[in-house]
Amino acid sequence: MKGDKDMDYKIVEKRAFKVVGKELQVTTKDGENLKRIPKFWEECFQNGFYDKLCSVANGAEIFGVCMNDFSNEQFTYIIGTKKTDEYSSEEMTEIEIPSSTWAVFESVGSLPDAIQKVWGRIFSEWFPATSFEHVAAPELEVYPQGNSDLEDYRCEVWIPVVKK
Repeated sequence: MKGDKDMDYKIVEKRAFKVVGKELQVTTKDGENLKRIPKFWEECFQNGFYDKLCSVANGAEIFGVCMNDFSNEQFTYIIGTKKTDEYSSEEMTEIEIPSSTWAVFESVGSLPDAIQKVWGRIFSEWFPATSFEHVAAPELEVYPQGNSDLEDYRCEVWIPVVKK
């Protein structure tokens, strides 16, 4: 796919799994989500939640999960990681990510700008130009642990899809 630059993607199948994390209710009205979600990440860094989550993750990726009904301009955003059998916390939300077919897009660059551009391109360029439809299931941002301020930081956006 070409826009201002190539938009590489891959299609993968993934079995269901559980995520534990902290949630935020946010609106898309007036682009509020583009401001509030980065602020939520910053709050989680500052109050120690991110470090706690990384210890639970034990080196695994951290997720940003977008879920619920997007049609009313509201959705739930969760900063979390894959739940392990030995971990449970009443202070964290637990959700199940269903088994799905995913379109996976790479984001390269410092956050949040790089990933916000990828999100925009997925819906403005990729969906209109492909034979895939969005499935009503959670969407994922997949963040390897590392310095997300670097210009070469790599993460991914996972969108649940089905062939038209």
